[in-house]
Amino acid sequence: MNDNQLLRYSRHILLPQIEYEGQDKLVQGHALIVGAGGLGSPAALYLAAAGVGTITICDFDAVDLSNLQRQVLHTTGAIGMNKALSAQKTLLALNPDITVNAIGERASESELHALVARADVVLDCSDNFATRYLLNKLCVQLKKPLVSGAGLGFEGQVTVYDMRSAQSPCYHCLFPDNGEGTDLRCATNGVFAPLVGMIGTTQAAEALKILMGIGDSLQGRLLLLDALSMEWRTIKLGKDPACAVCA
Repeated sequence: MNDNQLLRYSRHILLPQIEYEGQDKLVQGHALIVGAGGLGSPAALYLAAAGVGTITICDFDAVDLSNLQRQVLHTTGAIGMNKALSAQKTLLALNPDITVNAIGERASESELHALVARADVVLDCSDNFATRYLLNKLCVQLKKPLVSGAGLGFEGQVTVYDMRSAQSPCYHCLFPDNGEGTDLRCATNGVFAPLVGMIGTTQAAEALKILMGIGDSLQGRLLLLDALSMEWRTIKLGKDPACAVCA
């Protein structure tokens, strides 16, 4: 790290759990974020601010006026722009010392496989089951830690599926794919703006801890947030021995 980076990240380096060695791991780290919307926005901002050296962000959608109530990566001037490109512009303005790769097209399974393979941690900030199941399958195959978040209405959830551990459940263990899933989206159901910020920043915190190898992750625990009553609940998760994906 150069002098400017040492100053920029000094409040991390002062923490005994992080110090220079931990921050250097972030600078050398690579995070893949799938989705640059309500969850991906705060997650990406905090990963960039914290100094994660390479961030790859994927989103084929364009910024819409209705997104701006919660998708804080994007500005009014970005309306009509691809979300990944808008995210890249915002993140580099925040921290020009990092590399931001913008994937603005819908990635095929083989392309997503290559993106997951190059990453040290994957953040699922998507809004549809097809992407979630595919990301989970690829992270199981490649043994990559997956930080999963979701939010709708006033309720959110977040957990970590760390496939480097034989004891970790995967997304399919918790939500088996029976072919009957119906996507619930903010466009048709609504979402409380700060909710996705709270879930997305939690995803960022988990990803940073994974990259540095510090603390205890949410592996085996699902956090549930009810923002209307401001209550967090924790549910313990176990691996499904009959899981079609990770068993």
